[in-house]
Amino acid sequence: MAAKFDLNDDSVVVIVGSGAGGGTLGTQLALKGIKTVILEAGGRHNMEDFQNDEWASFAQISWLDPRTTSGSWRVSRDFPGLPAWIVKAVGGSTVHWAGAALRFQPHEFKTRTAYGEVAGANLLDWPITLEELEPWYAKAEDRMGVTRTNGIPGLPGNNNFKVLKAGADKMGYTECHTGNMAINSEPRDGRGGCQQIGFCFQGCKSGAKWSTLIAEIPKGEETGKLEVRANAQVLKIEHDAKGKVTGVVYADKDGAIQRQKARIVAVAGNSIESPRLLLNSASSMFPDGLANSSGQVGRNYMRHMTGSVYGVFEKPVRMYRGTTMAGIIRDEAKNKPDRGFVGGYEMETLSLGLPFMAAFLDPGAWGREFTSALDGYDHMAGMWLVGEDMPQESNRITLHADKKDKHGMPVPNVHFDDHPNDVAMRQHAYRQGMALYESVGATRSFPTPPYPSTHNLGTNRMSEKARDGVVNKWGQTHDVANLFVSDGSQFTTGGAENPTLTIVALALRQADYIAGQMAKNAI
Repeated sequence: MAAKFDLNDDSVVVIVGSGAGGGTLGTQLALKGIKTVILEAGGRHNMEDFQNDEWASFAQISWLDPRTTSGSWRVSRDFPGLPAWIVKAVGGSTVHWAGAALRFQPHEFKTRTAYGEVAGANLLDWPITLEELEPWYAKAEDRMGVTRTNGIPGLPGNNNFKVLKAGADKMGYTECHTGNMAINSEPRDGRGGCQQIGFCFQGCKSGAKWSTLIAEIPKGEETGKLEVRANAQVLKIEHDAKGKVTGVVYADKDGAIQRQKARIVAVAGNSIESPRLLLNSASSMFPDGLANSSGQVGRNYMRHMTGSVYGVFEKPVRMYRGTTMAGIIRDEAKNKPDRGFVGGYEMETLSLGLPFMAAFLDPGAWGREFTSALDGYDHMAGMWLVGEDMPQESNRITLHADKKDKHGMPVPNVHFDDHPNDVAMRQHAYRQGMALYESVGATRSFPTPPYPSTHNLGTNRMSEKARDGVVNKWGQTHDVANLFVSDGSQFTTGGAENPTLTIVALALRQADYIAGQMAKNAI
């Protein structure tokens, strides 16, 4: 039975956001017997509400609140109001994610050491190592049912994968398979196996894909220790005269302002909303924003080096049948600086439906080149390129000087410029992707520029020293002992891998730490 806690109950842990970080942390704390309230800005949509229609689904679950963009990145030009394609709903972006669940490589926790000085990059080693996180990765993989771990078989390969695998073999790539996916390949954890319906970005209609909405939060609610309040947008975090966090102010579903008291607050609102909330929580004690003595809140925004490549073939491929992300090549993910850049990238199959394909191909374009691409849609194979981008201090989330949201709070501005390393990596990835499709007979191959960000990282980064970041190795803010960050904004650097598995592993680890600190009355 889901709990209902009083607004004045100052013994609860309040978590802002219900995605991979917040939903996992909230559930895990409840399972440990700790009273927890998750405040989620969006609504609650169940499996039967999901729509296998891209535009309808986009309107239903996406974060469409006003935001602004700046910088030289393509998104600022073509999608100025949509810097990120993420979810505003219970379950956060785990509702929309494709399911790729990959561990970081050892060097990706130590990039400053591994890459050395990279001009213009604000590289820093994580205060934790892969070895430290490995037990938590193992717990996360078991919990999420990640294929190719724990004896779980891989998912079947669709045609999009078969084209990728044939090309990988021709290119001499050796690490190509149907992925480590948090999608059940067989029934597990009370959820059925994947039905290969597709439309994975619109919410899994069968429940085979792991999400905090389906696989975590209901378990937390069953304990009677977790309350999830949907349509509750947190506007500000409050603190007392000693600088200790005391609770949060939020707007409820009717727009009325409420105040929930708290023993501990954990922020898990994604790498745009989390720093925005800390900056909007400025006070006379924290004039530059809560937990921002370092000036690093909002800085070092990363969104991964991304791009796509499509190949058109003589025979139909029908890439849209089966899972959206049906396979991966990992050979380019290693750090091989002789390619002209540090870090690496993954090549992952991708299929977008026709409406999104048209929107993302080249917004506003028309003419033969564009229409012939659409004509070849069912003969097309597609891949997404995702790699480590360089953290830069100037890539940051700031509060807009005069634009306000419907609650009167300043909206976030997302500023991003590609680092030369990102550009070099993208060009290399485009060349390799096009060569791969051409090696297996593509009549045409073409790259497409980056879409609005789905992997938003950095902005409240982990650091050993308080001056270099916002949180310590537990995601606890350096400045405020009872304030935590629990999402991808705590990433010190981004790695080449899709971030969700790492976010979940860190949340499970953080839950143990918080429970231990509470038991000792340290916070």
